[in-house]
Amino acid sequence: MSAISINMDQPQPAAGNRFSLGSARANTLLQAARNMGPVLEARLETGARNGRIPEETIDDFHNAGFFRILQPQQYGGYEMDPQVFYAVLLELAKTCMSSAWVLGVTGVHNWQLNLFDEAAAEDVWGSDSSVLISSSYAPVGLVTPVDGGFRLNGRWSFSSGCQHCDWVFLGAVVPTADAPWDLRNYRTFLLPRNNYKIVANWDVVGLSGTGSHDIVVNDVFVPEYRTHHMWADDEGRKFMQAPPLYRLPFMQVFARAVSTPTLGALEGALEKYIEIARTRLAGAVMMKDDPGAQRVAAEVDCAIASMKHTLFQNFDQLMNCARAGEVANLLDRARFRYQSATVVDRCVGLSSRMLKTAGSIAIRSPSPLLQQHHDILASQAHIANVSEPFAVNLGAMLFGHESTDPGL
Repeated sequence: MSAISINMDQPQPAAGNRFSLGSARANTLLQAARNMGPVLEARLETGARNGRIPEETIDDFHNAGFFRILQPQQYGGYEMDPQVFYAVLLELAKTCMSSAWVLGVTGVHNWQLNLFDEAAAEDVWGSDSSVLISSSYAPVGLVTPVDGGFRLNGRWSFSSGCQHCDWVFLGAVVPTADAPWDLRNYRTFLLPRNNYKIVANWDVVGLSGTGSHDIVVNDVFVPEYRTHHMWADDEGRKFMQAPPLYRLPFMQVFARAVSTPTLGALEGALEKYIEIARTRLAGAVMMKDDPGAQRVAAEVDCAIASMKHTLFQNFDQLMNCARAGEVANLLDRARFRYQSATVVDRCVGLSSRMLKTAGSIAIRSPSPLLQQHHDILASQAHIANVSEPFAVNLGAMLFGHESTDPGL
């Protein structure tokens, strides 16, 4: 597949940067995401009330082909570059961040499954290539190595979209005689629905529609081939015979799944802020005529454009390396990880400024600006969006120290 060109230089309406993705299928996917805006808006209340996005939304995503963007062609997928996937997330999150979040994490799982033994993909998709996988990667599981695999026990939280999925990825560290608990022995375990229980306990103020419930596993056998030893990937070298898409380091792809919806939600919030400004009286003048309100709009608009540019530029560089059979520079990967996490920091701050400038009308419960803010705020709780450790690691590397982040 040829490289994807993202055109961000054309003049656009405020908050509405459009992308030229370079292929008919990519543009069809992006247009389908844009067209879903009114439908997703009509379902916002239902999703928040039920603590999960409606099944109709999942069906719509299936019908549009969104789950197949990163899925291998062998199982009916499109095997497209990550830029397409994240452009779709940006559009969906403008209206419903919970829907984009669930698509983000489950869609990335369709990419990660290619890092497992081929038999694992056959187990999941052999009879139905539309089957979805949820996850909870925290290394909280208890593992006992046994002949042919492992026994797994534990309780994991925050498995977004789990009620829509038939399989789950769960994180745990495999103990060894020399190291009972060493993150270099971290693995992702793949389990079918009949091997775990969902405990519905998702009660939050933001991202309420993600249905990120707990997963409980009681002494289940997981065969070796249904595990992914992340560190053994060796920066993508393990997969040099695979298509370029599946040579990318895991965390470079996954981290953007939980920061890109935040950026899309900020763009949606800016659109709502502009709508408010057209009719709201701010003191003696209309808000749209107030220099302070105008300045906030300009700063948010330019920040969104800058963060989008960085997102697509980083994946351009990663995919170029993958196509050339090269491993991306470690310092670049450290920078990319930090940039992904800081998206959420910036979005929280910018959303707060719009909320404050919009005044009292923005804090009423039905306010869409307030709901977007709650969703953006909630996204900073994900560990991949806690930027401080990534800043420290990048800064230390710039000073000549070795990287301490095993997830690069």
